Amino acid sequence: MKKLILAAAFLSLGTFAMAQKAPVTPEQKVAMEKRRAEMQQNREVKQQQHLSEMQKELNLTKAQVDKIHAIQDRHQAERKTQMQQNQQLRKQKMEGMKLKQQQMDNEMRAILTPEQYQKWQAKKQMKMAERKAKFQQNKDGLGGMKKRQMHKKMHHQKTP
Repeated sequence: MKKLILAAAFLSLGTFAMAQKAPVTPEQKVAMEKRRAEMQQNREVKQQQHLSEMQKELNLTKAQVDKIHAIQDRHQAERKTQMQQNQQLRKQKMEGMKLKQQQMDNEMRAILTPEQYQKWQAKKQMKMAERKAKFQQNKDGLGGMKKRQMHKKMHHQKTP
């Protein structure tokens, strides 16, 4: 009886740990769109500043600046297209992985007794919660610190 209660507790704990994020509210969508527009505007301003610096440092003509700007725009469009393709590939991979996981789950359900299946699910949920906590710890802790240090080095190094 104790084991059954414990298994149910682990299962419910795992269920809460794996709960999906709350849906995005309209206000959050507006805020995200506003932030996205600001970021795009900042990118354009930085690109213009960079182009102005290049023009001064290299003594570029207006025609050269226009050609460089066209090259940058073309490469940016190519990167955007590539990102969208990669995003679709990741989405397809995730769907395939979810399908395989569901198949395995169905096969395990057919083999195990209901009690064994509950225990197996509870253990699986616990491991998932542990991995998620470890990932979050790495993201917030040392991993984040290393990333910030690397970012700081990259942006504060003076080029010769």
